[in-house]
Amino acid sequence: MDQIRAIIPAAGQGKRLRAISGDLPKAMFCVNGKPMLELVMENISFVQPQDVYVVVGYGKDKIIEHFGSTCHYVEQKQQLGTGHAVMECAPAFEGFDGSVLITFGDMPLFRREEMMKMCLQHQQNDADCTLMTAENPALTMWARVVRDADGNFEAIVEGKDCTPEQTKIRELFSGVMVFNSKSLFSILPQMGCNNAQHEYYVTEVPELMRKQGMKVETYFTPDGNDLRGINTPEDLIACEQILKERCVAV
Repeated sequence: MDQIRAIIPAAGQGKRLRAISGDLPKAMFCVNGKPMLELVMENISFVQPQDVYVVVGYGKDKIIEHFGSTCHYVEQKQQLGTGHAVMECAPAFEGFDGSVLITFGDMPLFRREEMMKMCLQHQQNDADCTLMTAENPALTMWARVVRDADGNFEAIVEGKDCTPEQTKIRELFSGVMVFNSKSLFSILPQMGCNNAQHEYYVTEVPELMRKQGMKVETYFTPDGNDLRGINTPEDLIACEQILKERCVAV
């Protein structure tokens, strides 16, 4: 695989997990005995540790203490969304012309082989952006992938913003993306924050790229459970069960 780095936004508090996680940063809450962020690191282990950039914020000392000098840390002092988290990494990526994989510290179910296949497809097709998609009817509030009449990527629409017609779309956005670094950091400053949270979302970037004629592709992963993240105690129970079932199936 050609040059590749990874960015993992992991600055969140995880307020809805606080009752069982105490003052741990969200990414350090344990799933089947391991911090979520450690599972995420294992899933992208095809990226060299020295090429992994973890965006830290709340409870950053606990993350740094656990992982030590195995990766880089970028501090997000104000949590202004996922797009802002990635923008904070811009100085560290000046002059880098490889691929940038973006995944999240609270999504431990993605499979290493699927992440790697997506990155390889991205590089082989010389895309500016490749986003992972899947189907999972249980995830009714997930973002949808909207395509044009020719089947090409058009936009990502958050679940809460979908029209009644868009809610019928089966293809869901995973949250995982890989970009050409120069394309990514040239587009990031164009993001807006015209939403209820007044935050910058990296999910806006693929649509901005498409509108400017850049090459945006998708990679479909067959297991829709990969998309599940952990925001609540109920999510934790579901994810732990899925991981246990996968271990038994191996």
